[in-house]
Amino acid sequence: MNNAITLTVDADGIAVATMDLPGRPMNVVGDELMTALAHVVERVVSDDAIRGLVLTSGKADFCAGGDLDRMSKWQDPREPFEASMAMKAVLRRMETMGKPVVAAIGGHALGGGLEIALACHARIVLDDPKLKLGQPEVKLGLLPGGGGTVRLPRLLGIQTALQIMGEGADIAPAKALSMGLVTELAQDRDDLLAKARAWCVAHPKAKQPWDEARFRFPGGDSRSPAVAQLWSIAPSVAAAKSYGNYPAVTHIMSSVFEGGLLGFDAASAVESRYFAACAMSQESRNMIGTLWYQLNAIKKGASRPAKVPPSKVTKLGVLGAGMMGAGIAYVAAKAGIDVVLLDTSIELAEKGKAHSHGLLDKAVRKGRSTPEKRDAVLARIKPTTAYEDLAGCDLVIEAVFEDRAVKADVTRQAEAAIGPDAVFASNTSTLPITSLAQASGRPSHFVGLHFFSPVDRMPLVEIIVGRQTSDETLARGFDFVLQIGKTPIVVNDSRGFYTSRVFATYVMEGITMLEEGVHPRHVEQAGLQAGMPMPPLALQDEVSLSLSLHVIEQTKKDFAAEGRAYQPHPAESVIRQLCEIGRVGKKAGQGFYDYDDDGKRLWPGLARLYPPAAAQPPQRELIDRLLFVQANEAARCLEEGVLRSVADGNIGSIFGWGFAPFHGGALQFIDAMGPKAFVARARELAAAHGARFEPAAIVVAAAEQGRRLAG
Repeated sequence: MNNAITLTVDADGIAVATMDLPGRPMNVVGDELMTALAHVVERVVSDDAIRGLVLTSGKADFCAGGDLDRMSKWQDPREPFEASMAMKAVLRRMETMGKPVVAAIGGHALGGGLEIALACHARIVLDDPKLKLGQPEVKLGLLPGGGGTVRLPRLLGIQTALQIMGEGADIAPAKALSMGLVTELAQDRDDLLAKARAWCVAHPKAKQPWDEARFRFPGGDSRSPAVAQLWSIAPSVAAAKSYGNYPAVTHIMSSVFEGGLLGFDAASAVESRYFAACAMSQESRNMIGTLWYQLNAIKKGASRPAKVPPSKVTKLGVLGAGMMGAGIAYVAAKAGIDVVLLDTSIELAEKGKAHSHGLLDKAVRKGRSTPEKRDAVLARIKPTTAYEDLAGCDLVIEAVFEDRAVKADVTRQAEAAIGPDAVFASNTSTLPITSLAQASGRPSHFVGLHFFSPVDRMPLVEIIVGRQTSDETLARGFDFVLQIGKTPIVVNDSRGFYTSRVFATYVMEGITMLEEGVHPRHVEQAGLQAGMPMPPLALQDEVSLSLSLHVIEQTKKDFAAEGRAYQPHPAESVIRQLCEIGRVGKKAGQGFYDYDDDGKRLWPGLARLYPPAAAQPPQRELIDRLLFVQANEAARCLEEGVLRSVADGNIGSIFGWGFAPFHGGALQFIDAMGPKAFVARARELAAAHGARFEPAAIVVAAAEQGRRLAG
């Protein structure tokens, strides 16, 4: 037996196997753990003095899932198939050895970790609302390959199992108990082990439900008329949500459907085949590379100056109590930071605090918080109109209107009240930080912290480094973003920075298509088929056409002041025309869409202003335009040094504006296709639609040198 699992046996003959992979912060499913578990099972089988087995963890979590380092090395589909079958052979031996097995789960059990627990006859779980159970494999383009698509439908029924695996959402212990996923809850770790041992003693001849002679699927198997309606609807519902961009979703449904027609062992082999198909897919490689490796590297500080000691914010000032400022105040107070929320009137400041009250009340109603916790968070937010209240703040963030004069005024007033070492940050989405820092008396302490709306839900913060921003200021901003539970990316200063600049290409391309005579429904459908969370015209309505026009006018003024020629985008005339007739977006109830209590509909007047052409382009052309225009602009940002790393570009594109996650980010889109193929297609699009598609020089160079952008 290797030292990944230690085994002790108590006086009642109950063995406790403690998983604790050496040199790893978490237990992960791989050869080392499964070999150790196989040895434990054989010991329990061969020793008549052992009456039952409790499987638990010596780490904070039970088991985090599959070993992605190992998976990333697979080159042949036989490798994932054989690994999946080998894991299931151990688990099958464990659940059929004739002695009770209980999982004592004191921390997260996700993916392969939950599959190990499903192969136990009972699951006792610590009653901690922060503890997570689930099968999140679909979020990395995979399916549960350790028996999850076989055991979950047999335990909970096909519909519930499909929901758990298809959505990949976390399940809290109380909910898991109510749905039958776990057997019992425990109050603390001593209670956890005591209940697990007691269950073993009380069930000496435990069997899995699916090994009973008269077993039936809860709700029916795949042949059942009761399930037939589900199978007639589920594929179309999944296709409507994913547009076929996520093969793992289809493979999960196929594995569950086919497994519902077969015996346990045959169903297990089917699952392993679909697991291999997922593991070999480009989509999974994209998502694992970006959403696991690159994301974790960023969270561990890959973009942070290494030599600066870590810091924490204890008191935060927020200037402007509108939606952005109020949202920033909320996430900071929730993270335990005292917040001074300042606006021009106490009524506006109080209204900003009320935003937090509303979010916290909702959490209490849903059972995710308590009145005491709500009141503690609210007590940390002080609404005010007095700049003197900013004294003692470690960090001040201005979130006022996108106007240079207004921002300059609040900068000067705030800096007069804060200490010389405090950091001042602007939440601007487009205005260059270096120019805004001209209003500061300490530009080395000035940085951009670009939050996304709604702040409480959006995971990204874009940190913008001005020309004079010091490494210490950058590090303190980075640490603050992690402190409030967000993901930071670091970019250098430029107009629109990275996220706003590239995001704009998506909506502007959609508007350009409309102006060219593409039917607006085709435009919107292309955005969804491309994998974007919202279609371009609807998204422009959300942002508001009036705000976009304001940014356009500000940019033209800045270009004139700098003596640079301004080249208008083909979409600008459409934005201007709609603003002139009062169709400024969702906030006004009318933009590209009409809005009312029943929802939204494309405005019929669009056909009069921009008549659809008789011959419509193929959807593939529209999809390519929407994706290539974003990826190419992201590459230009990398080329110009706006982006400091490929990882920042990929994570920023997915978390910032929702660039199709299955592509792994805007720059991974290029790498997955191959720079050579990207350049060829981009040049075709440039010839047909304009110079904005001419491939960035950095991609052309990569194509010529036979390398990827990521190296």
